[in-house]
Amino acid sequence: MIVIQDRLLFGFAVAVYAAAAIFAVLIWRRGFRQDNRAIYVLMLAGLVLHTAAMFRRGFSLERCPITNLFEATMFVAWTISASYAVLGGFSRLRFLGAFASPVLLVLGVFALMPALDRHRGSQPDFSSNWGPIHAALVLLAYGAFGLGSMASGMYLRQEHNLRFNTSRALFALLPPIARLEVTSIRLLCAGLAFLSAGLMTGSFYLLQARGKWFVPDPFVIYSLVTWSVYSALLIGAWRFQQRGRRLAWGAVIGFAILMLTFWGVYMLSEMHNRNLVIPSL
Repeated sequence: MIVIQDRLLFGFAVAVYAAAAIFAVLIWRRGFRQDNRAIYVLMLAGLVLHTAAMFRRGFSLERCPITNLFEATMFVAWTISASYAVLGGFSRLRFLGAFASPVLLVLGVFALMPALDRHRGSQPDFSSNWGPIHAALVLLAYGAFGLGSMASGMYLRQEHNLRFNTSRALFALLPPIARLEVTSIRLLCAGLAFLSAGLMTGSFYLLQARGKWFVPDPFVIYSLVTWSVYSALLIGAWRFQQRGRRLAWGAVIGFAILMLTFWGVYMLSEMHNRNLVIPSL
């Protein structure tokens, strides 16, 4: 029996996401006036292949597949795709796929770069459950921030139409602008909650691995800065009424910067690129 490799399965998923991105272009050109279920079906098909690749990699490693940049990127993309599968069940949020599919395509192409799928030295020792839990929570946070930025992108699209092309805004099948703002805020809050939990479990993991609650590692500092930025964004929305376009642009630009810098900081991190061995208790 021919065994299909996990990278090949993920490559098929990326190809399906590419087809969904092509439909996304058509949806944009039509002004979001037609509820095209094809993009939702394509995204579901991509998710099935994506999930199969994740499970196969996990079974081969006998642990959560988040041990290098390829697996981390695949996990973030899976979080976005799986969340869209749920949100897309609501017809008014189905157009989120027009924003998600290009992002998934870019993430997928980047993840498939051969240099990212390397394991240094022996496999990580996950004798403590805090390690994989910490990594999974942080990556789930990035996925939630990504979805929040996409909902903000839909908000900006609808807000632009209301200002400059009222007829297009009236006939578009996008959700009401107020609902988009609430959806974006909730997704950002979920991301911040995941990141907070990820930082806490990361401290527990460091305590077992190095006997310290905090290590001045580039990626640890980067995660704290990310937490501070998104906290400030949400505090500004609640306490100082910095909502609407400012919140939406903050979410979009914040995630764009996150995706552009995450991989470089990860590679600079000695702690995340060299396996931590937890002493046996």
